[in-house]
Amino acid sequence: MGTNREAEGFSFYTEKDAALAAQEQKKVEYLEERMNYNNPAGVLKIYSRAVQERIFQTPVGIIYLKKLQQYLKEQPGILPEEIPPIPLFVNFDGEIRERTNPAKKRIKPAAKKKSNALPISILLNIGLIIAVIAMFVITLNSSQPNILNYKKNLENQYATWEQELTEREAVVREKELELKIQR
Repeated sequence: MGTNREAEGFSFYTEKDAALAAQEQKKVEYLEERMNYNNPAGVLKIYSRAVQERIFQTPVGIIYLKKLQQYLKEQPGILPEEIPPIPLFVNFDGEIRERTNPAKKRIKPAAKKKSNALPISILLNIGLIIAVIAMFVITLNSSQPNILNYKKNLENQYATWEQELTEREAVVREKELELKIQR
């Protein structure tokens, strides 16, 4: 009968370790489906990367690495010094050593910078609002017809024309009276 601390025939100290072993079993199955044992150089590349990146840490993964290591040792085109040893991070006195992961060392999170985006955004928004208000003021006070003042400008223009026509008509009537021309 299994517990949450058992995985792949091993009993682990914590449930977290058992879950890690189960994940490693899925990794092993994934690699096995795609592994081309007809290409020892490719197998060596995958094995070396798995060792270097420390992809496997539990006995489940270590056993798989040992299987690959044994396969590589049996291949005539692979030299024994090309096959890296499998790293273990357990002190066999029962003390667990610090687990290091080179991938985590290589990839460091970017330092968090204090963001000045909010004050800058507020200032820009205020500037844009002032610019829009200024454009409306200029547009409303413009003598050129536009969408905001076209009615007022057209009425003023027609009123001006009407006044000019009335003045011209009065001048023409005066001249007619002087010349005694009748209509």
